[in-house]
Amino acid sequence: MIQATEIDPIPEATAHIARLAFPKGNLCIKMRDEIGTIYCDKDFEALFSTQGQPAKSPWRLALVCVLQYINDMTDRQAADAVRGRIDWKYALSLELTDPGFDYSILSEFRARLIAGGVETTLLDNLLKQFKEKGIVKDKGKQRTDSTHVLAAIRKLNRLENVAETLRAALNAIREASCLRQIATVAPDWLHEWVPQEWFERYKRPVDEYRLPKGVAARYEYAETIGNDGMQLLIAIYEEETTPQWLRQIPAIEILRQTWIHQYYMDYTDISSGEPGKLRWRKAVDLPKAGNRFNSPYDTDARYGNKRSTTWTGYKVHITETSDANYVHLITNVETTQAQFSDVDQTEPIHKELESKDLTPGEHIVDAGYVDSNLMVKSQTDFEIELIGPVRPNVSWQAKTPGGYDISQFRVDWEAKTVTCPQGQKSTTWTPAIDKWGNSGISVKFPSKTSRNCDFRHLCIKSKSESEPRKLRLRPKEEHEIIQTIRKQQDTDEWKERYNTRAGIEGTLSQGINAFGLRQARYRGLPKVRLQHINTEVAFMV
Repeated sequence: MIQATEIDPIPEATAHIARLAFPKGNLCIKMRDEIGTIYCDKDFEALFSTQGQPAKSPWRLALVCVLQYINDMTDRQAADAVRGRIDWKYALSLELTDPGFDYSILSEFRARLIAGGVETTLLDNLLKQFKEKGIVKDKGKQRTDSTHVLAAIRKLNRLENVAETLRAALNAIREASCLRQIATVAPDWLHEWVPQEWFERYKRPVDEYRLPKGVAARYEYAETIGNDGMQLLIAIYEEETTPQWLRQIPAIEILRQTWIHQYYMDYTDISSGEPGKLRWRKAVDLPKAGNRFNSPYDTDARYGNKRSTTWTGYKVHITETSDANYVHLITNVETTQAQFSDVDQTEPIHKELESKDLTPGEHIVDAGYVDSNLMVKSQTDFEIELIGPVRPNVSWQAKTPGGYDISQFRVDWEAKTVTCPQGQKSTTWTPAIDKWGNSGISVKFPSKTSRNCDFRHLCIKSKSESEPRKLRLRPKEEHEIIQTIRKQQDTDEWKERYNTRAGIEGTLSQGINAFGLRQARYRGLPKVRLQHINTEVAFMV
């Protein structure tokens, strides 16, 4: 239960001792004096019941979470600091004799934040205060970049993964059975039928050095695990005497999906009357890396690949202000699974900034966040100029001196015709959608004109003389902005504007080295997202 009340002033004795101990102040004292408490109980009122025992003040718990990340503490260390550190008691308006709270309350509070969907309150409240103080420039400049985040799990190969998935499912059933026995004196379903050899096979974590050596032996071992897992799934889903609550255990659903990813049923001998056999999938037959589980202990952690870096975990996108003569503040944090590309996050970032009334006039990003559609939509939907390098024209015509690449053609959008450098006009104009779902226009020139042109060698490489020149245009706004940016990005003026982006690299470096940004503390995307929000609040404070 919580009853929102006004925040107590700093007790007189606490303030007196804190001033004596820190005559010049320290981070906690200056934070309370300059920024205040940042949060209040009303910010979290919806997370608590109106009945029951009184809860610890949520504004204090939120501030403890921030202080915990500033000092890189565990929950137990943070709870000890609340009891023992004078500067923390000053920031939290606590009496010197206040006994604090049990460290488990912090975990419970984080779970409430996630369940209530108010994790961003921790960052948004701070930004709101900064904006009221005029520290954030309206419609100013902001920049974004991302870095990889390693999941808090052991890296597993395919064989280790399936074995650990089955082992995790067996352990989950055992734990659930024990709880049921305590509550209802129900029989232990697992012990009633499980083969004795399973206890030896799955009693300890599966490690690479314990696995069989050689391709054939490993293939046989993989199918042994697969058949064991299939036997368990059949017992749970098909036998009428199996308790229904077993199907509700999350580890069982993880087992089922993992077996779909890693195995298939082979019915090649079905004509002879033999049943289908479970087979280990070849690497080429596996689902995409981003669509399958890499560990049963964190199913949100996915395989990521960015240039030469590969990892299993997540990706975090940091956006910060970059106006000259202003403090650079982090305005948004987006945490995603590792397989999603940067360009997928540009529009969600703009929507988040708009919801906070923090949309920039200029948003400076690297090439990974840019495409022609986004450059147009950012301007029309959010009034944001998206500044970033577009990919150069890689056609052979663009690489050939004097070649007739797409920039050499004049487009008459009203007449729906294209004129080549030699003055010849196109004859077809066909709107079409490519295999990636992008809208565009297919343009073709007359075969006779192309065949008889003296400059065909600069335009067409086809050995067939009847092959005409074909072009694919983006929609008008996208075509024009791409051609404009390709010309601008080679100028000194554009390069000077874009150089501002480099500052975000320093922010990421500080987050990685000082706050452990690249290592997840928790398992699961919601918890890792909350970790990153806490990290960025601590970063700014």
